[in-house]
Amino acid sequence: MITAQAFPTIRAIQRSAWNDCFPGALEDWDYYVAVENAAIDDFQWRYLAVYQDGTLVAVAAAFITHYRLDTTVSGAGKRLTERVERLWPGLLQLGLYALGSPVAERCDVGFASSVADAQRPLLLKHLLEAARQDADDFGIGLLAVKDAPSKDPHWLQSCRAAGFQSMPSLPTGVLPLPYGSVDAYLGSLGKSTRKDLRRKLRAPGPRVEWRRNIDDVLPEVMRLYEATLTRAELQFERLPAGYFTAVLERLDERAVCVLYWVDEQLVAFNLVLVDQHRLVDKFFGHDVAFTRDYNLYFRSWLTNVDYCIQHNIAVYECGQAGYASKLRLGCEFQGNSVFFRHRNRLVNGLLKLVKLFIRPDRSDPAMAAAISET
Repeated sequence: MITAQAFPTIRAIQRSAWNDCFPGALEDWDYYVAVENAAIDDFQWRYLAVYQDGTLVAVAAAFITHYRLDTTVSGAGKRLTERVERLWPGLLQLGLYALGSPVAERCDVGFASSVADAQRPLLLKHLLEAARQDADDFGIGLLAVKDAPSKDPHWLQSCRAAGFQSMPSLPTGVLPLPYGSVDAYLGSLGKSTRKDLRRKLRAPGPRVEWRRNIDDVLPEVMRLYEATLTRAELQFERLPAGYFTAVLERLDERAVCVLYWVDEQLVAFNLVLVDQHRLVDKFFGHDVAFTRDYNLYFRSWLTNVDYCIQHNIAVYECGQAGYASKLRLGCEFQGNSVFFRHRNRLVNGLLKLVKLFIRPDRSDPAMAAAISET
């Protein structure tokens, strides 16, 4: 018999059972415990589990929040929606129950290692039904799947069968690194980019420090984080200091914070997750007063590339946003999709129109180019 249940904490699910559903994942059971410990404002965590005869066979993370429909809009479109929000506060906000996580790279459903491929669509159907029931219990009409991999046929088929609408989400940048040196990587880039980066490398650079504890510099890290977040056009969550410390503590050797110093001034930081297969760039914060003179973004990029090459790490996962630079730097892009359905048929119909205007590729040509490559 197949049953499903929703939990308010990942601790309700055995660590080994959860991780069996996501073999080799950096964002594993311990990562979600760290996220819970961080107490991120405006989000309520849910964890969906499907059991067959009492044995865990499928899981997915989920969350509840109030969602602004223009979250992925940028440029002129964002300026327009900001004016609308000022005139009619709350008009663009809806209660949202979403599978996925605001602090995960994408929404993956996990299946136990014992589950056959042929059984996965049925289990995913049960997960979606459990999510709908859990959302109803909280009085939330809008159900979504955030950042499902576009090439995952199970998400597409199951969401369509459940009557979900879809639209492109922010693609994930990935840089394969089959190179023996940073110079060989630079040689793979376009002539103008290669020349520009080599010129930047000849200029004085910041001192780089790899840390697994940042307690002594946490106020400065948060100053850089808040300043970077304020400048960002695309933002969904605001991370507290506890997120950075909890991730570093809980993930141990799989999490590092790279610090960039000019004399005694902390001018940038980069939180990354890493194992023998990939380096995942979680957040880069920098002081704009030093960015141009010290080329902080590109220095951080090449520091990560060099680390991967030196440690035989094949893939640098560089996340979402910043698509113009990532296109120049040789990234490939993995497509993501948002699936959504509102239980109110009128609102669901309106959202079908709204999605034509809030598609992220409408307002960012570089993002549109990245999506076209997925």
